[in-house]
Amino acid sequence: MKKNFPWIIIILLNLFSFCLYVLGLMHIVPLLIGGPVLFLSLLLFFIFLNDRKKFKGF
Repeated sequence: MKKNFPWIIIILLNLFSFCLYVLGLMHIVPLLIGGPVLFLSLLLFFIFLNDRKKFKGF
């Protein structure tokens, strides 16, 4: 559970930001709030996805 906890948080953040962006497209929430939040959550997801144990040489 401890290993999967950051993944769960990031996926929930992505779902929340996507819903906020859809609400922005329906003019319920300003799109200037939903767009950057979605961008930052996807950026965080891809940074976390790319951050793995890499071989750095001997």
